[in-house]
Amino acid sequence: MRRPRAVASVAGVGALALVLTACGGGGTSGGSGGAGADELTFLGLNENETIAATLTALSEDECAAENEAQPLTVTQQSQETLDQQLQLLAGQDSLPQLFTSANAPALNTELFEADSTVDLGTALDELGVADGIVPAARSVVEQLYDGTMIVLPTELNIEGLWYNEQLLEENGIEVPTTWDELVEAFATLQAAGVQPVSQAGSGGDGWGITRWVGNYLLRDLGPEALQAVRDGDAELTDPEYVAAAQAVSDLGAEGYFGPSPTSIDYATALNTFLAGDAGFIYMGSWALAAFNDPEQNLIGEDAIGFLPFPEVEGGAGSADQMPANVGTAVSVSAAGYEDEATQAWVRCVVENYGTVALRDSGQITGFTVGEDVEVPALSQLVQDQIAAVDESVLWFEGYFSAAATTTSQTNGGLLGAGQLSGEEFMTLVQADLG
Repeated sequence: MRRPRAVASVAGVGALALVLTACGGGGTSGGSGGAGADELTFLGLNENETIAATLTALSEDECAAENEAQPLTVTQQSQETLDQQLQLLAGQDSLPQLFTSANAPALNTELFEADSTVDLGTALDELGVADGIVPAARSVVEQLYDGTMIVLPTELNIEGLWYNEQLLEENGIEVPTTWDELVEAFATLQAAGVQPVSQAGSGGDGWGITRWVGNYLLRDLGPEALQAVRDGDAELTDPEYVAAAQAVSDLGAEGYFGPSPTSIDYATALNTFLAGDAGFIYMGSWALAAFNDPEQNLIGEDAIGFLPFPEVEGGAGSADQMPANVGTAVSVSAAGYEDEATQAWVRCVVENYGTVALRDSGQITGFTVGEDVEVPALSQLVQDQIAAVDESVLWFEGYFSAAATTTSQTNGGLLGAGQLSGEEFMTLVQADLG
C-alpha cells in the first residue's frame, strides 16, 4: 500500500545559506554538518519531492531513533542553481550532511577529490550495509566515477525497448533478440501501416535518438567503447563508431521513427506509444508512472512488454549489459559524516530507503527492497530486470562535456530523420569533444 507523506520541514535555501554561513562549517546548529551537529540537514530540490518525502517517512518510523538523536531538517533548492549553490557551500566548508548530488558528474568528482564528500563504497563497507546497494546501481555509479561510489542511488532507471504486444502478435512478429530481427520487425510493421517506433527527436529531446547510437555502439564494440572515447583511445569519427550512427540514420531514412521525428517531443512520443499507434519506444523506467496510469496508458499495462536493447550479431557486447542511470542521487558531506549520529542515519537510509520509496511513492531506487511491497505488474517487471543485472552501461553522452551533449542531442532528431549521415553526426559531436 502506498502511503504518501508530507515533508517534515522545508526552509528556503536563502535561509539555509544564511545559517550555514553563520555557522562557518562544523558548527552545532542548523545543518552545517560538522561533528556534533544537532540536526541532520538534507538539501533537496524543488523539482523532486520524493527524496525529501521518503527521508521524512523514515524519520517517523524506521529511522525514528536516528531522528531522535539528530532530527531531520529538509531545505530545498532549484535544480537550475543547485550546482552553483553546492560550489558556494563547499567553498564555505558548509555543505549539509546529505544533499542532492550535483547535476554535473564532473562537479561531484570535484567535490570528492577536494575531500568534501564521502567515499561511500568504503563507508558502507565499514557500516556493514554494502549489500544494501543493488549491483546494477553500484555498476552505474562506479562507471560514472572511475570505480568509486561517491553518491547514493536514490533513483535507478533501466532503459530499453518497450513494445506493444498486441501489435506484434497481430503482425506475426516474435520478440526480436538481435538487431537484424528488430529491423525486420520494423519493416513488417511499416508494411502493415503501423509506425514501427515512436521516438522524440525535437530539439533537446533528440536524446531519444542518440540512445540508439550509444546502445548500438556498446552492443557492437563492447561495454568499454565509450570509455575509450573519453580516454582518448578512440574517436567517434573512427569507422567502427560511425557505423553505429549510420545504422540509426538508416532507420531514419526508412521512416521507421515516423515521418518527422524532428517535430516530435518527449510527451508526444510517449503518448503515441501509449495510444497504440506505434510498435516500439525506447524509454527509461522513469516512464512507469505513465505506463501505470490508465488515463495515459490506453493500451493497458498487460499489452506492454520490455526488451533489453538487442545484440548486434558478431558484436562484443551483450544484451545482459543493461543501459541504466541513477537519476537524482544523494551525496554525503565528509565533515558531516564525522558525526556518529550522521553515520547512523546513513546506515538506516541504506537499509530502508528502497522499501519506503517503493511502498510510498512507487519509486524504484538503487537500494535493496527489504520487504514485500505490492506494486503494479510493470513495476515488478522492472524490479525483476534490475535484480538480474550484474553489469550496467551508460548512455551515449554519459562521459561527454556539456557542449558535446548539447550538440549530440540537438542533432539526434536529424539523424533519426535520415537527414544526417552517421559520419556527419559523429563529426559534429567529436568536434565538441576535442
